[in-house]
Amino acid sequence: MPSLIGRFAFGLSVLLVSTTLLACKKKVDADQCTQLIDRYATLVVRERFPDASADQIQAERTRERDEARGDENFRSCVSEVTEMEFKCAMSAQTTGALEKCLE
Repeated sequence: MPSLIGRFAFGLSVLLVSTTLLACKKKVDADQCTQLIDRYATLVVRERFPDASADQIQAERTRERDEARGDENFRSCVSEVTEMEFKCAMSAQTTGALEKCLE
């Protein structure tokens, strides 16, 4: 029969692993979904127009946000995108890399 300390250590290990797995599956919130759109829009503008001004980037962000409101993928963002995918996407340097994070 395992000792009390052994059972406690085993239980603690299971709890830590479970917590870690749940954290990986945690979904993003609406604000993070908006941040994803802004990041994507910024990358799109920089790829299409490398010399884009801050005003052009902001205009594209606004356009993308408005367009996203009617898009099914955006509406399901909070139920589909995990924290890990969000972190990956926010550090992406190209639109292709960002899209790959969300696959």
